[in-house]
Amino acid sequence: MIEQRRRVLGLWHRLDVVVRDLPLGLLLLALSLLPAFSSNGTVLGDLPTRPVDALGGVAVTLECLPLAARRRWPVVCLLLVSLGFAVDQLRGYHSVATLALPIALISAAAHLERGRRATALVFSAAYVPLAVALWRLAPTEPPVEFVTFYVGLALFWGVGAWLRSTRAAEAELRRRVAEDTRAAERARIARELHDVVTHHVTAMVVQAEAARYLTGAPDRLDQALGAVTDTGRRAITDLRHLLELLNPDHGPEARTPSLGELRTLVEQTRRAGQPVEFTEQGRPAESTGSADLVAYRVAQEALTNALKHARGRRTSVQVHHGQREITVEVSTDGAGSRAVTPPGSGRGLAGLRERVDVLGGEFSAGRGDGGGFVVRARIPTGSRS
Repeated sequence: MIEQRRRVLGLWHRLDVVVRDLPLGLLLLALSLLPAFSSNGTVLGDLPTRPVDALGGVAVTLECLPLAARRRWPVVCLLLVSLGFAVDQLRGYHSVATLALPIALISAAAHLERGRRATALVFSAAYVPLAVALWRLAPTEPPVEFVTFYVGLALFWGVGAWLRSTRAAEAELRRRVAEDTRAAERARIARELHDVVTHHVTAMVVQAEAARYLTGAPDRLDQALGAVTDTGRRAITDLRHLLELLNPDHGPEARTPSLGELRTLVEQTRRAGQPVEFTEQGRPAESTGSADLVAYRVAQEALTNALKHARGRRTSVQVHHGQREITVEVSTDGAGSRAVTPPGSGRGLAGLRERVDVLGGEFSAGRGDGGGFVVRARIPTGSRS
């Protein structure tokens, strides 16, 4: 039932706006031709009411049918409706079709793109001779009634102007939200590219440099070159999955790395020549949301920095799964001058801090007690089990 309703609404919204606005005019026209509603419209002036004749039918038609164009051609709609309204009042039909005038005014103020002020001035100027003519035909009507009616028309114009400003504000808000969303998505993709490319390329560079000194040991050289090849293939695989995320038609099957793959990452770093000790405590939660990916990226970035700035120094990776959080700590040995050098403050660490902050966690990176470099992250999982 809901699906059918959505389908019908979809078909309706695909129709031209003139077709969608036509039923309102037809409904008002039908009511105007019914005897029960024939003289229940607006009375401007003190003219006696007369039954609708042939000219009255023309006036009612001019008032009702142009409502179909109230959004497509708002000025034309207001002009025709105003003409029909003038004939209606001067002849004293006082049909219910006079309700079309406030609708036309609201539509003109809301949908007219240019010339709104000129349209309002012309309409106001045209109202003056109509009021004078009605007052001459029925001098008993006090002039204040004509002024009051004009104020009412101005209020309807104001309602249309308010609707237009509200619609413009909503469109601007949607535009800003879309821009912010695109900017956030670009930043997220940039972080993913940085994490994937930097880690794998760094590992390949380290492995290739080590292979230069193994020409006298064919077995070890073959192993080193094999590690370079494996790392390159993994980089291609990770980039392919990242490109799948850029595809607007990608589904939930698009893969992102998780903390469960951290052992593979550690082993790859070891093959690059970095001695890494890995410790994992606790039981992973069944559902961690984005925390799993962020924890993986923290470890990946820290291991990449260890390869670049503390190559060959002992590195420790500790992961603790708590009831409501994941704690990741990666530290390098303080021995040696390169190990104590902070691994930069570029996109990598800044991006990690931003990711952790978004999830409400804590992130720190700096010199450890023993002189090495320590990266710590506490990432809430949102799980209570």
